Amino acid sequence: MPGHHTKLGRPGDHRRAMLRNLVTSLLREERIVTTLTRAKELSRVADHMITLGKRGSLHARRQALAYILDEDVVTKVFTDLAPRYRERPGGYTRVIKAGYRRGDNAPLAVIELV
Repeated sequence: MPGHHTKLGRPGDHRRAMLRNLVTSLLREERIVTTLTRAKELSRVADHMITLGKRGSLHARRQALAYILDEDVVTKVFTDLAPRYRERPGGYTRVIKAGYRRGDNAPLAVIELV
């Protein structure tokens, strides 16, 4: 994903791999728990993937396949999620604060599809 991003305290390749795993999990499960900072960054990526699904073209599908790790999840985005959000002009995810992690007191959040 080009543009401004939060570094999340990781090198670029690790950050991209982590976001790819998170977006794949979010789109498969439709709700996950992660840290607040990761959830906010993940929201941008997940919204973009759903927007690709709404376009529905072969090029958009290949762009999604290049980012999402599971082909079944891409199929779900294009067949189930895109029609669900057809009339919605954006903002497909919701981030809800969920307290603090026990080990390191990191702020947790639940991120889900609206």
